[in-house]
Amino acid sequence: MAVPSIKLNTGCEMPMVGLGTWKSKPGEVQCAVEVAIDSGYRHIDCALVYGNEKEVGAALKKKIDEGKVKREDMFITGKLWNVFHHPSKVRGSLQESLNNLQTSYLDLYLIHWPMAYVLQPDGNLFPKDSNGKFIYDDTDYVDTWKELEKAKEEGVVKNIGVSNFNAYQVNRIIKECKVTPAVNQVELHPYLNQEEIVKFCQTNKVAMTAYSPLGSPDRPWVKPDEPVLLEDPKLVAIAGRLKKTVAQILLRYQIQRNIIVIPKSVTPSRIQSNLQLFDFELSADDKAIVAGFDRSFRGCALEWIADHKYWPFKENYSE
Repeated sequence: MAVPSIKLNTGCEMPMVGLGTWKSKPGEVQCAVEVAIDSGYRHIDCALVYGNEKEVGAALKKKIDEGKVKREDMFITGKLWNVFHHPSKVRGSLQESLNNLQTSYLDLYLIHWPMAYVLQPDGNLFPKDSNGKFIYDDTDYVDTWKELEKAKEEGVVKNIGVSNFNAYQVNRIIKECKVTPAVNQVELHPYLNQEEIVKFCQTNKVAMTAYSPLGSPDRPWVKPDEPVLLEDPKLVAIAGRLKKTVAQILLRYQIQRNIIVIPKSVTPSRIQSNLQLFDFELSADDKAIVAGFDRSFRGCALEWIADHKYWPFKENYSE
């Protein structure tokens, strides 16, 4: 079954289901991408900071060389990491991702977070001082965005967007820059519905992508007392009644909100089942039950940098 796509504000089509690669180990991700492409995925979500772009690139090249897909069949997303926000650093980091992924262009390039860190001489992606505190850079994300606009003009990226930006930050780009973001990729799952940012972006023709749509139970900083979405009894009951997996229910819920999903897995059976979302629908009652789980639970808050000027999750955010 073909995967539906969303038409971005550029006119480009973006498949509504992609393979996420955050936390996929380099030794596993090449196989995962190969399985995904063989299973019908045409959208792969990547980032330099994940440390596995070269393996993703090897898988893409292999499938293209085999004739399984053409490059133009695929939708590849990359992300600019925080230490490369300074305008002088953007193009070099983009080129590194292009080289790693063995492609001459990206379909979508995102600013990964609105906060910038200082790039140290050793190239550390997570620069900290002697007290273990992150070293911040004051580069304005609007200045970073203008470099992405140049890359889009040159054709090395087809679409540009943001990730983890709040409504104020997205609106600033819309008002101060030439190009409106095509996408805002944020954490979205039933424990964190984020109705406000979803409505704002969709109203302004900015497509939404949900990362951690299954609640990211394997995130590195998970605490033992935190809720596990995939084990919620109400979800288990809905899945049982519809003869679907809990993951499929969670993904279908976002699809019915017109939100793109990028579930991560390296398990072939799960990679395949996560794509099987278009032969059923959640009823209005089921959607209401799932929506009712919202508890503003943010698994990826990066609260250890909450004092950064551009940390997006402050109450009543302003700059």
